[in-house]
Amino acid sequence: MSNFIEMCINGEALEDEIDDFVDKWHEDESLDVELHTYLGMNWEDYSIWATNPSVLRFIIAAKKRGTTLSQELDDQRYAMAARAGSPLETERITTWLKKIGKI
Repeated sequence: MSNFIEMCINGEALEDEIDDFVDKWHEDESLDVELHTYLGMNWEDYSIWATNPSVLRFIIAAKKRGTTLSQELDDQRYAMAARAGSPLETERITTWLKKIGKI
């Protein structure tokens, strides 16, 4: 069975469908895996995503490139702020990156 991240990489799911996958995990009592595993994330990636959902695209990109989220953020930290949809999002991302020691 493919997980959410693999399905996104393969074009079988969209990022904004993650809530549907979380709901399915909660509803399906036969699933015997932790939520982060079901989604295709390690615990660190899941913890970051749970507090900052906008990082999901970078988690997917890291998995696609076969690297870590930390490396992906290092590679794209300045571009991430530049691509923000609004000045407020830029400020939030920059603050968050400073908080986790990436800039």
